Parts: sequence; structure tokens; C-alpha cells
Amino acid sequence: MNGVDPTISIYDTQAAAYAARNTQLFELPQAQAFADELPEAARILDFGCGPGQYSGWFASQGFHIDAWDASAEMLRLAAQHKGVTTRLARFNELSETGRFDGIWANFSLLHAKRDALPDLLSRIHRALKPKGLFHIAMKLGEGAGPDKLGRYYTYYGEAELEGLLNAAGFTITDRRLFDGVGLDGTAGRYITLLCHG
Repeated sequence: MNGVDPTISIYDTQAAAYAARNTQLFELPQAQAFADELPEAARILDFGCGPGQYSGWFASQGFHIDAWDASAEMLRLAAQHKGVTTRLARFNELSETGRFDGIWANFSLLHAKRDALPDLLSRIHRALKPKGLFHIAMKLGEGAGPDKLGRYYTYYGEAELEGLLNAAGFTITDRRLFDGVGLDGTAGRYITLLCHG
């Protein structure tokens, strides 16, 4: 994608507000379940890390953390967490093979276009070590387009998302559904899925 991405620009300007809103780790039970299945000192990619609240938590548990995001301002905040290594990168720059024990994509891949997600899931599967763990969190719904702040979202049905994960080679071992309110104040239905590669 060339030029200025409005979603990235919005995250650059809203980084502090987003970080303040997410001081509480809303998906901490999922993060704990993810951590419990990883080997000691595992390497985790926080893929679309935002201000790094989960990167910091995983690092505090003794894991090696690579935190990637396309927003420079989000990465500036993520880098303030002890033990976190940051990289300015977009999703399609993931090209590693068998590098990570776990990949944590918490409400990040929902910004990718629908036709790009199958390739991204394949890249994630390839970047994991055999039997590696993958956490994905998304907003449920239909269609795609900007939210009230102008961030681009793609919405998925539960069955559609599970089908894409299965097609990429993942086995889903846990799913959680819940309601929440986003940064733009809009209520939504969310899903988190824990998968094995």
C-alpha cells in the first residue's frame, strides 16, 4: 500500500488515548491461557502491538518479545516496556519461517482487507514453530469500512473466520465471545480464538 494510510495516521494521533484506555488488560484471561501453553522463555511476536500493553505483560512473564506495529507513535510507547524489542512493520512484511513459539494478534488483523487475510494467516502459520500458538481477536459483523474515527475495519462472521483459520492450517482449541465498546465509542461483538499451528 503506497501513500498515507488513514488508519495508521489515526493511530499515530490517538496513541496516547488508546494506551490510556487499555491500561487495563481486557484480554488478560486469554493472555494467561496463551502463556500457560508456551515453553519457558518462549519467543512471542506481538503482531500489531499498539502501545505494547500485552508485550510488556508477556515480557514480565519471562518471554522474549518482538513487538511489531505500523504506527511509529504506538511503537514509541511499546518500546517503553522493559524487555520489548520493537519493529516498524506492516503485516505483509512477515516473512520468517519457524521463528516464533507464539504469535499474538489482538485486534490488529481486523484492519487488513478481507482479500489479504488468507495470505496473512498463511504467513503467520509459516512463521510459527511446529505446533506453535496463535491468538487472534476480531470484531464480529458484516462488511468493511471506516469507523467513526476513520480507521478501516473488516468484519467477519464466526464461521467465516474459523474457516479461514482452518484453511491456513490452524486447529482452534479455544474461543471466547464477548461484547465491548471500541475507541470510537461504538458497541460491538468480539471474538478471541486460540489456535495451534
